[in-house]
Amino acid sequence: MGDMLWAPSADVRERSRIGAYLRWLREHRGLDFADYDALWRWSTTDLDGFWSSIWDHFEVIAHTPPTATLAERGMPGARWFPGATLNYAENVLRMPGRADDDPVVISHGQTRAPVTLTAGELREQVRRVSAGLRRLGVTAGDRVAAYAPNIAETYVLLLATASLGAIFSSCAPEFGTRSVTDRWQQIEPTVLVAVDGYRYGDKPVDRRAEVAAIRAALPSLRHTVSIGYLDPAGPAPEGALSWAELAAPTDEPSTFTPVPFDHPLYVLYSSGTTGLPKPIVHGHGGILLEHLKMLALHHDLGPADRFFWFTTTGWMMWNFLVSGPAVGAAIVLFDGNPGHPDLGGLWRLAAQTGTTYFGTSAPYLLACRKAGLVPRDVADLSALRGVGSTGAPLPAEGFRWVYETVGDHLQLQSLSGGTDVCTGFVGGVPLLPVYAGEIACRALGAKVEARSADGTPVIGELGELVITEPMPSMPVGFWNDPDGTRYREAYFDVYPGVWRHGDWITINERGGCVITGRSDATLNRGGVRLGTAEFYSVVEGLDEVLDSVVVHLEDDEGGAGELLLFVVLAEGLELDDPMRAKICRELRTALSPRHVPDEIHQVRSVPRTLSAKKLEVPVKKILTGTPLDQAAAKGALANPESLTAFVALAQSRTPS
Repeated sequence: MGDMLWAPSADVRERSRIGAYLRWLREHRGLDFADYDALWRWSTTDLDGFWSSIWDHFEVIAHTPPTATLAERGMPGARWFPGATLNYAENVLRMPGRADDDPVVISHGQTRAPVTLTAGELREQVRRVSAGLRRLGVTAGDRVAAYAPNIAETYVLLLATASLGAIFSSCAPEFGTRSVTDRWQQIEPTVLVAVDGYRYGDKPVDRRAEVAAIRAALPSLRHTVSIGYLDPAGPAPEGALSWAELAAPTDEPSTFTPVPFDHPLYVLYSSGTTGLPKPIVHGHGGILLEHLKMLALHHDLGPADRFFWFTTTGWMMWNFLVSGPAVGAAIVLFDGNPGHPDLGGLWRLAAQTGTTYFGTSAPYLLACRKAGLVPRDVADLSALRGVGSTGAPLPAEGFRWVYETVGDHLQLQSLSGGTDVCTGFVGGVPLLPVYAGEIACRALGAKVEARSADGTPVIGELGELVITEPMPSMPVGFWNDPDGTRYREAYFDVYPGVWRHGDWITINERGGCVITGRSDATLNRGGVRLGTAEFYSVVEGLDEVLDSVVVHLEDDEGGAGELLLFVVLAEGLELDDPMRAKICRELRTALSPRHVPDEIHQVRSVPRTLSAKKLEVPVKKILTGTPLDQAAAKGALANPESLTAFVALAQSRTPS
């Protein structure tokens, strides 16, 4: 740890948006901050002062002003900006600094030719689709569901739905029927917008049967709209409208329904790997303020930028990406297989679209590194000034790889947050240097702490990640949870009044953070807590190992328990004793003797969620005797067949 890989330029305050914000605070609030740490401390103690400054600095369009900034400070139940009415879509479509003919949505994929919408065209499309939804009887509070990929139509639909005060929810079309109905039966949408299929790489994937099954399983539906994406000439399913009919020309003016600050904007879902996915309701005002803060002040995005994040519509990074126009940034959308025709495809897309900020996942960056890819050799990345990484912790070697092969001039921002807050609460900022393997800071307004086992805040040692002050983008609540029981159980059960996120974090003296995995998947050997992230970094650093998952089975008698490692090996390789010895040697040398597994097994694949997160907990449950159907909801997995190997192992380990 600890190599400094990038440092801000001497004139960073003159050139960055956070610098402009600091000047604004001095001029309009009489506040002066020597450094980022001082600014962060103010932002997490004077919540009224900080969040009202975000509202004023970004000139939020409101229909009625708030009577206060924070009426109730307790969690859960903090009440932000009471009395205010506004509309998320109206604020996004303002697109500050953009002329009508500026491209603001640049959509590429493997199914059809690229689509570009200018600022004027985006506003016009939203106006028409809003009118189309109104014709279908959609009003404030109704739910509109999109079974559609990361394409321009899905974005237009989100903004049109929000403009009416209706509530949006999306599932990526690779989600199977059960995954979709588990989510949408909870919220009972009245309108479904769905694609007929898509291409993944060069493979066509027909989704008409899934759409029919979803329609049949949702009695609340009054209308279905079909997007002819895979086959533009094909007929719409029986009883469905076409997208062209929904977006038909109309004289109806553009209108935005003013809604309260915490009026539901969209419903996102937890991965649902055990039990039904939690329907997490986010509000118009909280999401708007959080994304304005994060995109402008942390990612430094503005009207000169083209902002890309590789994501599907089933992951909250899509919702984060598409707020880009609210700060004037154009957004680059991509739908398809990121490894087709090879891992260089997304880097070439960045060059082709003039992307200035390239967001992706840590597993993608590590896959590129493992493949020996040198992105700057396959694409002209001179426009790139920022790279973002999330989805899993990025180890130090991933940081070094970016600076050695992508560019040494850019800022790499590793961030972590979640669906629950629809943002990153730890990440990067233009004012701070980048150190290998380290998340640079806690985000403004996010009072993140590490807590030891007895609940005291710790610095420089591993602790449970908690948030001790409310943030506006914390959920409005869970759907159909009238007394807030499920919401409280999810975050506030362990430390009353304090948000427990479920990750292990170490915060160092300078405010940098390292996240070492999920706290519910902890490896606890002889009383020492080990994070999974460093484990994977070593094992998957071996050329022979493509993927891995590790679980710790506790001993009821209080002994050391068993540490089990599962590896996916490169094609044609078999796990033999020399290979086992090599893995153990690497772990012992790089980490400690405590990290050496008791058993190593070869598997064909590691179970992952639809957003590619590893699933240690269901594996652990299966190995400790939980039946498969209770250990994991198969529909929430990208590869449910991967679990059968663990079931077989559990049976062979149980004495008959």
